This record gives sequence, structure tokens and C-alpha cells, in this order.
Amino acid sequence: MADPANTPAYRPLLLVLLAAAGTFALTMGARQSMGLFVGSINTHTGLGLASVSLAFAFGQLWWGLTQPLAGIVTDRHGPGRVLVVGVLLVALGTALIPMMTSTWGLILAIGVLAAGGAGMAGPATLMAATTRLVAPEKRGLATGVVNAGGSFGQFVFAPLAQGVTAAAGWMASVQTLAALTLLALPAAWVLRGQAAAPATAAAAPAPAPPREGTRAAMRRAFADPSYRLLAAGFFVCGFHVAFLGTHLPGVVASCGLSPEIGAWSLAMLGLFNIVGSLGIGWLMSRNRWQMKHLLSAIYALRALAVLLFVLAPKTPAVMLVFAAVMGLTFLSTVPPTAGLVARFFGPAHMATLFGLVMVTHQIGGFLGAWLGGQAFEASGSYDWIWIADILLAVGAALLHLPIREHRPQPQPAAA
Repeated sequence: MADPANTPAYRPLLLVLLAAAGTFALTMGARQSMGLFVGSINTHTGLGLASVSLAFAFGQLWWGLTQPLAGIVTDRHGPGRVLVVGVLLVALGTALIPMMTSTWGLILAIGVLAAGGAGMAGPATLMAATTRLVAPEKRGLATGVVNAGGSFGQFVFAPLAQGVTAAAGWMASVQTLAALTLLALPAAWVLRGQAAAPATAAAAPAPAPPREGTRAAMRRAFADPSYRLLAAGFFVCGFHVAFLGTHLPGVVASCGLSPEIGAWSLAMLGLFNIVGSLGIGWLMSRNRWQMKHLLSAIYALRALAVLLFVLAPKTPAVMLVFAAVMGLTFLSTVPPTAGLVARFFGPAHMATLFGLVMVTHQIGGFLGAWLGGQAFEASGSYDWIWIADILLAVGAALLHLPIREHRPQPQPAAA
């Protein structure tokens, strides 16, 4: 007979999904809409596209670096307080952007405060909370829904931000996004109190092995070749996502198309990423395909789509169709990547270990955002970045094939 004290306290699935997906929608929607303001910030500050891109690139890196740290706190104390601090930092950093006129000021507002807060209230914390709060058989679909929440936020926020910009200016639009992120605060109460419980001294029929420590779990993860391959593939995802999120409006402008097309291209990324995230979650729940094969297929589709876009004429219809296809693959890599981390190591250190994978994702993100601006200032086009993106996507598709979808047995922590 199961011990009630050791039975996981699952919460209503709909409530958990609304809280986690809603938080991701608000923080990710505000963050992914910032690409609309790159040109306005450049004009306002006069710093040059490379300097503005550096602030966004640092934000990509810091968003990743904060996630394993937030993951450690989440694993020990639960996600509630982590989410509150994260949401407040996103709102503060976003609100300060119009007041910054130097490169270091932009790095502080965009790269440290807003990006760091989004990292604390980001996938590592939200996926770990969801994984612990729902039954194991529902985790694949649940993580897909949470991931789709971030895309829904981008779909709503991008045209909203463009509309406010047209009506009241870009500064008012940024302040509006900052205020909207505060709506995520109540979700922290729903997702609170789900720390990984340490072993207790209560009497039991058979003593449980000591709970593995965080350092031991990290050492075991880094020693696993499959974990390293997964992280290397996620680096490519970060390069691609950050380049599109930061520079897609610039790509649209360089093709002689209107700012409205840039806003709707970002919105199409978000809309079709909802389809991609829900679809990948459904495929994972069917248990008919290995998650590594799903990841390889996503990266291969990404490479093919970019190649066709480079060869196609740059019309509004082509731009929107390209954004839609990219949306299908945009963040649909997150659920199977999180699923593989959970399969390898279980939920106890999920936030920490997935957060470490997110670091490699955001190192790629730093390069995608920064090199996009550097390439355009040097050559007047984004052609070299597209070529690099194709080659990296093909490499990532091949990297996932040797992954072994096993779960290593945890080793007890040293006394």
C-alpha cells in the first residue's frame, strides 16, 4: 500500500497550465517583442546597430545564465519566490529601457534586469514546476502547452506593441509591455511550494537511499555523453531563435517591406509556434517516436526552410509564410529537450539540469543576436548569418542521432 506522505501532491491540470503558460506568455511576449524597438532605440541613442545588438546579445546570455541559478533555488525552496522576483525584474528592466542612452545603460536594462528576470521566470523554473505538479503520463503534453504559452504571448504582444507605437510612440509601447508583465504575479501563488523534498528520518518498511546532492547530479550529467550532445544541439536552437527574435524586423526592413510586416512576422512566429509546441507535446504523449528523432526532424526542417527563404523573392507573402514555418520549429525544441533531461535524471534536479542546458542555448543566443548586428553593419545584409544558420541546423540534426534515451541510475550523495 502506498504511503500517503510520499504520494506526490498533484494539482488540477488546468490550473497548473494556466499559471505556468500564462507566466511564460507575459514574460516571453514582452521579451520577444523587443526586436520591434531595435531601430527606435538605435535612433534614440545614436549608438549604432552593433552596440544596440550587443545589449540584446548580453540579454540572451544572461537569460541563460540565470536559469541554472534559479533552478537550484527552485529545487530547494520551490518556484514561488523565484517567480515573483523574476516578474518584478522583467517589469523594472523593461520600464527603464527608454531612459537609457548609453551602451552600458542598455545592457543593464535589457541585458541584466529584464533578461535576468525573464530567466528566473523562464522555462527551467516553469518546466520543473509543471513536471512536479502533474502526473507523469501528462507531462509531455503539459510541457508543450506551457511552451505554447510563450508563443501565444509573442503572437499577442507583437501587434499590440506595434499598434501602441503607431498611436503613442515606442516609449509608451515599451512602458505598456512592462506594466502587462505584472499580471503574472498571481501565478507564483499557484506554483508555489514544490521543492524537491529531502529524505526524512520517518519510519518506513525499507529505508530510502540518500537524496543525491546538486553537485553530484551536475557531475553525473556532465559525464553523460547524451546530455552533452543535447546541450550542443540546444546551442544551435539559441543561435537561430535569438537572431530571428532580435533581427527579423530588421530583415523585413532590409527587404524594403513595411514595419507592419515586421510586427506581423513576429506575430506569425508566435502563432505557429503554438501549433508547433502543442504538436510536439502531442507527439511526445503518443510515445511512438523517440524524442531525439523529433529533435533531429525539427532542426532539419529549420535548415530546409531557411534555404528556401534565401532563394525566394522577398515579398510580404513570402515573409509571412517563412515566419509561419519558422514558428513551427521556433521553440518546439524545448519540450523534447526538457523531456530528455527528465528522462535521463528524473524530476528531483530538473530545474538545475535543464537550466544548465539553457545556458548553452543562450550562448548560441548571444552569438545569434550579436553577430546579426555585426554582419549587417559590415556587409549591409544578413546573408552570412543565413548561411551559418543552415549549416548549424544541419549539424544539430545529426548531433541528436547518437543520443541514448536512457535514464542513468542516480548515485547516492556522499555522506
